[in-house]
Amino acid sequence: MNAEPIADAAPLQRYLDDALGDRVSITVTSMTGGGSCEVFAVDRGPSRWVLRRAPRHASSATAHDVLREFRILDAIKDERVAIARPVVACADGEVFGSPFYVMERIDGRPILQAVPAQWAAAPATHGKALEELIDALVAIHAVDWQACGLGDMAHTGDYLSRQVTRWLTQLDSYEGRDLPAAQRVAGWLDAHRPADQPNALCHGDYKLDNVLFAPEPPPRLLAVVDWEMASIGDPLIDLAWALIFHPGPEGTMRLGMAKEPTFDVARLPDRAALIERYRARSGRDTTAIGWYDVFARFKLAVVLEGSYAKFLRGQSDKAIHEFFGSQVDLLLDSATDVINRGDAT
Repeated sequence: MNAEPIADAAPLQRYLDDALGDRVSITVTSMTGGGSCEVFAVDRGPSRWVLRRAPRHASSATAHDVLREFRILDAIKDERVAIARPVVACADGEVFGSPFYVMERIDGRPILQAVPAQWAAAPATHGKALEELIDALVAIHAVDWQACGLGDMAHTGDYLSRQVTRWLTQLDSYEGRDLPAAQRVAGWLDAHRPADQPNALCHGDYKLDNVLFAPEPPPRLLAVVDWEMASIGDPLIDLAWALIFHPGPEGTMRLGMAKEPTFDVARLPDRAALIERYRARSGRDTTAIGWYDVFARFKLAVVLEGSYAKFLRGQSDKAIHEFFGSQVDLLLDSATDVINRGDAT
């Protein structure tokens, strides 16, 4: 975390003192990670927390709603889902620059390309990381979201029938690049749409670098993080999304630059084995997973294009946002390849 403490944390300390009913000094330090939001370590007495703050320039009107994210975490905090427990949220942008929420800090790490050094000595256990990833997803999709008070987040009618139009509208709202490949993929998705799955709580950005693992082998998943895209919808979108980031040769996207040590890919379950594990443990029908493979690539392309458009407008100086432009093209090409191979029907 090698960063200097935030100098002016007095308004945040006053807010936490008032919200929690005591008086305890805090130290706030900027952290790396956090996806599109900003994250800070907050040390308050014996408590070790993470503060997740909305960015000052959102890529769309609905993006980075940290208060909505807090609401979801608060609703499921007593469910059998691995999360960092939420503590408090604040809508007042004057307290810490923009709305934020605070949650417990988990001593784990996400997996980009490199795995924890301790895992390198136990390559036979590497497959456990992907099995844990699937099992945690099954637990999320098993949450009784209506009993948890999230029923108002579900829309009436067919879920999938709205998705393509929704994401095309989102793409248009960026007023950025012309992406004819996105239009072609969208047309195919509308023409081949399967029947809806029963609704479930969905994470929306489910992949290896949005979960935290214990550093020692065998891999043990401690918490699922970054819930800003969560919704009530079709759970197979989460499954297909996670498979895009498979660290083996079947994956489309690479999480970060190649570093050592990495997964022993020969020891990893392939996508067919992971789909079967999900099917067996969730009881859901996965026969139409090919359509979801195409849709997940299309949706992720639109999401990343939002950040790339921010970069082009000069509203972001993050190097990763410039990189997203090429990743959008890669995803749309991959979706087209899946369609052309006939794997999606």
